[in-house]
Amino acid sequence: MYPPTHHQDYNDENIKSVAVAYPFATLISAKEKTPYVTHAPLIFHGDKLVGHIDANNPHITLLKDNYPITAVFQGPQTYISPSIYTTNQLPTWNYIIAHATGVVTEIKNPEIIKKSMVTMTEFLEAPDQDFKLSLEDPRMDRLVPYIHCFEIDIQQWEGKFKLSQDKVPADIENAKQELIKNNQKSVTDFVNTLFEKHF
Repeated sequence: MYPPTHHQDYNDENIKSVAVAYPFATLISAKEKTPYVTHAPLIFHGDKLVGHIDANNPHITLLKDNYPITAVFQGPQTYISPSIYTTNQLPTWNYIIAHATGVVTEIKNPEIIKKSMVTMTEFLEAPDQDFKLSLEDPRMDRLVPYIHCFEIDIQQWEGKFKLSQDKVPADIENAKQELIKNNQKSVTDFVNTLFEKHF
């Protein structure tokens, strides 16, 4: 990712925490001059990331055979107005983002696919586990043929946490609070407006 270095994070555990907290990833592959982009949740199975997409998605041709891939996990992000600073600044955009670059392998064994779906459901249902997916659920067997399951062997993590680190402590704190406030408000406003238009 583009420097400056004071916005980069080089601690893999910090970077992975973005993928854990925001598992809905943007998957990016390229074949010759054609980009393939798919959005799907990814979760950790050990050191690898595992995901599932529709077997009719054309991206599946590149989600196998050790093909290179990048997964992008976007955390909170927001516009930062100079009005929130105690010092004279220009407008900017703050964000938290992680890139995982590696190679992808298809998972074909139906039992492993079903177990991966159970594991993903357990992760996404945490901490309350209001719903538990059973390996014995007959719907699982009917669903497996329509799923392309894959794992990503990560070769490099990159993190960019642009959080006004170059500002004075009071402005860093103000920018943090703005990031929190704006994300909560923008989600609420957007979802309410969307529902008003469609329902």
